Amino acid sequence: MKPFRLLHSALLLLQPNPSLSPSPPSRQVSAMREPRRPLLPLPLPHLLLVSLLSSSAAAPGAGAGAPPRTGGGGVARSIADMAWPTKCTWLPWPTCGKSHSYTLDTKEAVSAKDVSRKEPITGVIALKASMKYFDADFFNDSKLREMEDGAKEFNVPAFRDNRKLVALENGGLHNPSALVFKSSWSDESKISENKSFQYPHTSSVHRPSKDEDIAFMSIIELGELIRTKQVTSRELTAVFLRRLKRYGPIIESVITITDDLAYKQAKEADDLLEQGKYLGPLHGIPYGLKDIIAVPEYKTTWGSRTFENQILDVEASVYKRLKSTGAVLVAKLVTGSLAYDDIWFGGRTRNPWNIEEFSTGSSAGPAASTSAGSETAGSITYPAARCGVTALRTTFGTVARTGVMSISESLDKLGPFCRSAIDCAVVLDAIRGKDAGDPSSREVAIEDPFHVDIRQLTVGYLDSAEMEVVHVLSAKGVKLVPFKLNYTVQSVQSILNITMDVDMLAHFDNWQRERHDDDYEAQDQWPVELRRARLIPAVDYIQAQRARGKLIREVRESFTVDAFIGNVTDWELVCLGNLVGMPVAVVPTGLKSIKNPPEGGTRRRTTVTTGIYAPPDHDHVALALAMAYQSVTDHHKQRPAIDDLGPGDDIQR
Repeated sequence: MKPFRLLHSALLLLQPNPSLSPSPPSRQVSAMREPRRPLLPLPLPHLLLVSLLSSSAAAPGAGAGAPPRTGGGGVARSIADMAWPTKCTWLPWPTCGKSHSYTLDTKEAVSAKDVSRKEPITGVIALKASMKYFDADFFNDSKLREMEDGAKEFNVPAFRDNRKLVALENGGLHNPSALVFKSSWSDESKISENKSFQYPHTSSVHRPSKDEDIAFMSIIELGELIRTKQVTSRELTAVFLRRLKRYGPIIESVITITDDLAYKQAKEADDLLEQGKYLGPLHGIPYGLKDIIAVPEYKTTWGSRTFENQILDVEASVYKRLKSTGAVLVAKLVTGSLAYDDIWFGGRTRNPWNIEEFSTGSSAGPAASTSAGSETAGSITYPAARCGVTALRTTFGTVARTGVMSISESLDKLGPFCRSAIDCAVVLDAIRGKDAGDPSSREVAIEDPFHVDIRQLTVGYLDSAEMEVVHVLSAKGVKLVPFKLNYTVQSVQSILNITMDVDMLAHFDNWQRERHDDDYEAQDQWPVELRRARLIPAVDYIQAQRARGKLIREVRESFTVDAFIGNVTDWELVCLGNLVGMPVAVVPTGLKSIKNPPEGGTRRRTTVTTGIYAPPDHDHVALALAMAYQSVTDHHKQRPAIDDLGPGDDIQR
């Protein structure tokens, strides 16, 4: 029997459920086991050899010096009556061309009749062969028989009962796990009540004459235009809707434009202002949401052709919070299919700074458009770095994820993509907080980033840090020191992969069972990872979480500075930061020429970025340092040349 067939046979003991999720007829795989081999009588020479092996063992209860047990009645009787030793090797059958060498460990004396009745069968052979894929090929046949019986009698029925309770709906929107990850390093009993940030006052803001200039203003500036009635929310909404319709198809960043809802919310914002009610800096400001965030009456596609027409009767908590500030939703933006990378059912999202390359990361649309996105493992940091925008991966648990498609309940985080760190702080203040639908969410008392005295901070910098940031912050009075995170855990990346893949499979178990992975947009992504996740035992998932705990303790002990600066796309650091739950601000630090530019020249560019990392619950420190850097630099104010790539650049748009 081939190894893959053995593995398949063994997996039938772990996960068959034709009644719960029937497969299409053309794809059905028979769950029938191979017919049991006929029970052959043991040839006499074999019996004699077994008898000789057994005769050297003392009978149960006999002393060490007791003579070998013998009895009248011949060989057959001695086999039936004897006490078998604790270990017995089955010798080759002379009539068979194959050798069977199985070691049987028994707790009690077993008769020859019992052994014959429990001859190894196909299920045990398959299970034995498959155990190497679980790194557990140390069980003997009698234990494997027990495991097979236990799996059929207890495990599989329990699996099916649990799936019926919680797994028929994909996406992890309901029935969150009772196991809740706590990222905070502080005593939560000491956390004080949240207070809103005190935003800087911006005076002498005037409405530009060009829509292009309006589109690149900060939230604080746009909010001042609305507050002083230099522009209405409806006018501002029209500006951004025109840009989405113009550039969305070029960079493939938009899934659904919410025109009707946008104009309705814009009118409500304008009406409130006419009544003398101003809700704050987000009042009347247009924004977009990554399309894993549910909005009633609109499609929430998760970027997947399987869910392309899905409408969820759910209002995500982050959408509720933004709506309460008077903000205006103008679009559902691209997420990579099932929140993986930048490939979705409608294409592949491009980088506005260089439309020949892709934006990377599942928050591809938000990064290409500036908006709200999410991260499990790099989906904020990678696209923000590629597209040259400022973004904040928040401390785990800071922003509730109710109504948001889940990959991993202990890794998923929501955060803003904006023009500047100031804008990120404004959005964070609006969306942070606990929600009953997300057990991991917390009322994190983040301090006001606008009132952090950065001169009191000691900030480390890794070898990978952009030194311009180091020099600028040093000139602003920050104490900068060389720094390195020290930890002994060597399996950081595999811990993240095990955690993320198993959690994702739990949320899309039914999707895989119904064979929708065959229709997935990129076959080398989730389909491969989630099939592999089927072979991760629960015990090793728990071991990975224990290793994660060790990593967190070591990182905490090593984190001897208030923050540190380092590469934001280094995969080891991405994995570590997400496992620990630490925040990072992504900051643009410059532009450089693209590789292999056309001979005639081009205005396409490659962005340069860095990350400012802080301990969990210290998002305000990362934001304060990012704001200090951006207060004396203008890298975050640069605009990609989508409309004019240069006379020598003939790239098709």
